[in-house]
Amino acid sequence: MSIDSTWLRCPNCLADLSPVDDRVYGCDHGHRFDRSKHGYLTLLPPKAPRTVGDDREMLAARAALLGRGAYLPIAQELLRTAFPADPGSARGHLRVVDLGCGTGYYSQHLMEARPDTSFLLADRSPDAVRAALRAVPGATGVVLDIWRPLPLRTEVADVVLNVFAPRNPSEFARILRPGGRLVVVVPRPEHLRELRERGLLLDIPAEKSNAVTEQLAAAGLARRSAARVQYLLEADTDTRALLAGMGPSARHAGSLAGGSTDGSADVTVAVDVLAFERASPSG
Repeated sequence: MSIDSTWLRCPNCLADLSPVDDRVYGCDHGHRFDRSKHGYLTLLPPKAPRTVGDDREMLAARAALLGRGAYLPIAQELLRTAFPADPGSARGHLRVVDLGCGTGYYSQHLMEARPDTSFLLADRSPDAVRAALRAVPGATGVVLDIWRPLPLRTEVADVVLNVFAPRNPSEFARILRPGGRLVVVVPRPEHLRELRERGLLLDIPAEKSNAVTEQLAAAGLARRSAARVQYLLEADTDTRALLAGMGPSARHAGSLAGGSTDGSADVTVAVDVLAFERASPSG
């Protein structure tokens, strides 16, 4: 696995990174970063929190659920929103950053539609980046802290993906080229409501999409489109356990065994897929 250093800057001093040798990348100020044996770079700033992101159990639950096609309609809408023109048309070589990439499921769908696209896959979890690189061969993988200044160069991305992940509005705007597109997937209050009503998942604030829109607008990112994806997912006991186990409420997943019944039941999937654009200098 290779690293495309044209994406990257030093998390310590913010100078550009470049290869020092076949496994080491560094900046002109002497900071050095080793490529892991799994093919990614860890670019965390000094005194970064010791959190590790999603653990292997959460990622395994997510991979199993996504592998069943449970969120395929979301991936399809994400593709339409990220690449609004005909995917077969000639639009030039695109560069996509997936921030909070998880297992790489959504970037994989984009890659299959536009194989000429370059991808940078980033997450706080090393296990997530490792899994994502398996899903999107040839991508550059980075472990980073999304809350801090990103170790990515200014105006380096045509598209930024932010799917069920934290947001850093000013940094998202900085790394997008003028006219670039940010695509955010936000759960609606009714998302997985059947599990939330039983106390198995954390609540989702009302009007979350509007709050996200206001937050991003303050950073110079204007909302261009919004699409609702909502459907009923037929979910057996195992699927319900995966839904609870793949996210922040994973600690509640064990309670499914005591409170659920055998057989299948419908679970609501409901998200907003929002597209934002960074204004060009001319307005």
